[in-house]
Amino acid sequence: MVDSEVNSPTWKFTQCFGDKGDVEDITEDPTVSIDTSSQKKSCEYKFHTEFQSHEPEFDYLKSLEIEEKINKIKWCRRQNASHYLLSTNDKTIKLWKVFEKSLKVVAENNLSHDLTPGSVAGGGVSRPMATTQHFRNAADLKLPRLTHHDTVVAAVPRRTYANAHAYHINSISVNSDGETFISSDDLRINLWNLNIQDQSFNIVDIKPANMEELTEVITAAEFHPQSCNWFMYASSKGTIKLADMRESALCDQHAKLFEQEEDPSSRSFFSEIISSISDVRFSYDGRYILSRDYLTVKIWDINMERQPVKTIPIHEHLRPRLCDTYENDSIFDKFEVVFSGDAKNVMTGSYNNNFMIYPSDPEKEVEVVLQADKSAFKAKKVGVPTPINSSTSPTTNGGKKNGSRAGSPAGGAQRMRKETDADQIDFNKKILHMSWHPFEDSIAIAATNNV
Repeated sequence: MVDSEVNSPTWKFTQCFGDKGDVEDITEDPTVSIDTSSQKKSCEYKFHTEFQSHEPEFDYLKSLEIEEKINKIKWCRRQNASHYLLSTNDKTIKLWKVFEKSLKVVAENNLSHDLTPGSVAGGGVSRPMATTQHFRNAADLKLPRLTHHDTVVAAVPRRTYANAHAYHINSISVNSDGETFISSDDLRINLWNLNIQDQSFNIVDIKPANMEELTEVITAAEFHPQSCNWFMYASSKGTIKLADMRESALCDQHAKLFEQEEDPSSRSFFSEIISSISDVRFSYDGRYILSRDYLTVKIWDINMERQPVKTIPIHEHLRPRLCDTYENDSIFDKFEVVFSGDAKNVMTGSYNNNFMIYPSDPEKEVEVVLQADKSAFKAKKVGVPTPINSSTSPTTNGGKKNGSRAGSPAGGAQRMRKETDADQIDFNKKILHMSWHPFEDSIAIAATNNV
């Protein structure tokens, strides 16, 4: 899709969700849908439903307030007309059933019409008949008739999986068998059966006997998309461990370890922080693993553990400013990363509401940078960004990456690449969450707290 400068796709803005006002009145950037322009009409989305998943709670044992905010949402495999999804906050996981419900009303019953004429009082005034109806025969007695009145979308909780995590839940992942899922917190990973809400099995436990000896925490976990016995989890040390549940009940001993050795000459105070993996994903065929840390995206071949097949620099212009990002806590931002449906491209986010698309082919060193902002909404398009040679240092040409955008109808180089200027970075505008359609070149970008 990003094969060359000539063949690069035209990405355009298509829809905006999360704000009921007009595009001109948008004050914050809500969820944005963008796709490639082509003769084939892309999918369009309409509002379906919304519901409250979690309520604020209080842990009286630890005197901690449990926020209602949702950490993760995962869809379960669809088996009928209803949709099932898992949602979790810091402590509690819920299984929701979302379905269309038909509302019916009684259209006709035995009291809907008079069976005997009413009496007429003096003066010609008609009196209402007595409340007691008189039926002459069985044919006068009818069963009430229900008719369809309206169809509404309902959401009901089917299961609540609680009291299994001592630490904050950071990931949930549904297994390919459609029967089980895993949930992970900082130190443990639990295996659940979707039909059993009061029992789970601990399959990974990295908690040391002495908490002072703690050196790493689990940051993300995911099941293999095809092999139901494999799952992987990432750590704050920048390692990815692939585990096989067939080997033992407790999978503390990993089957494979994906780790890139750090150059000792480049080690600094921030090395451990920036090496922490914020997100990991399998490709849809399960052959490749995609990981994101603060400064890079790495693509791993599941059959090659010693090094990634491709390393993509994301925030190299921020390396001299790590001290500033540490002071304002931006260095702890957890950026997601996703594969395209055909696994030929990857996408991740950045600051100033910018997001980037890269080819997963190691031989192709190009990138496409787009921006989800109000001007894109008003123009109804994001433009035709020129692929940039990512192998060139991003600090050349006065601190800007190579590649001219002067001909872009979306605003040109200064607007699309201004995040490379140290003084123009807005750390409050960031793309953390995104999704790529599994079959089309359509992407959804969340650029605010609204979902």
